[in-house]
Amino acid sequence: MGGFPYRLVTLDIDGTLTMGHGWATVADELGRSESFHTTQAAFRARRLSEDEHLRNLLAIADGSSTGELARILSETPKVEGIGRSVARLHALGGRVALLSHNPGYVTDWYARTYGFDGADGLTGTPTVQNGQIGPPVDTRADKLGGLRRLCERFGVGPREVAHVGDGRADAAIFPHVALGVAFRAKIPEVRAAADVVVTGSSLRTVVGVLERTPPARP
Repeated sequence: MGGFPYRLVTLDIDGTLTMGHGWATVADELGRSESFHTTQAAFRARRLSEDEHLRNLLAIADGSSTGELARILSETPKVEGIGRSVARLHALGGRVALLSHNPGYVTDWYARTYGFDGADGLTGTPTVQNGQIGPPVDTRADKLGGLRRLCERFGVGPREVAHVGDGRADAAIFPHVALGVAFRAKIPEVRAAADVVVTGSSLRTVVGVLERTPPARP
């Protein structure tokens, strides 16, 4: 029997680690729910590009403080077992990173709270000055570039990576890694693109699947 084959496990955040879309909670707390629902509906109807939708989401936090965002993130409903799952993957010899379109003021909170080793997935992160979040300027979704940069950072090849996610951007990553896991995915094309489909509300279930599933693309 060989060792754990995934030297790096990457995870999406919104809809994967969160029970709903994390930015819905942010918008509700900041009194900007209409902005969230408007851009979400347009994106689902494919009237907005991924980049346009991303900038609309990040604009929801414009003018708020990183402290306020941290409070909201701590209260956002999430799946069970995130910290224990990260610890288990570390024990198996893997690194664990966030491959997400979220900016640093979100991914840094997840890293501090749950022990993730890093994050990537977008370019042009909004500025933060003196704890105040600024508007997105040239922010772009870049999960494929994020995957490449994370592989370079941790010295692994894409065929040593398992990616876990629930959206179309995650489905686009699945063919480039050793194993693509659709977790809590509602979109049929995402489920169809995955090597493994996992349901439920505990990340520990995903870790169990990774422990017993060999790479689909060794």
